[in-house]
Amino acid sequence: MKPVSKIDRYAIRKVKERRIALGKSQLDLANDMDVSVGFIGQVESDKFKAHYSLERLNQLAKVLKCSLYDFLPKEPL
Repeated sequence: MKPVSKIDRYAIRKVKERRIALGKSQLDLANDMDVSVGFIGQVESDKFKAHYSLERLNQLAKVLKCSLYDFLPKEPL
């Protein structure tokens, strides 16, 4: 399995920043998305190759009350 790409790492960082800004824990986010807290932890950790799919990013945008575009860079990486 290949390492997490720059674009995935960018999106993960933006999701985490938004989660923290809203005062949500990893557990809160996991409950809102109906996934395990372990999944959120793995995605946010550099030690794992887990990342969010486009479908998940769309779900995250709904849960975190923002645009899907908030998780994407303005310019290609």
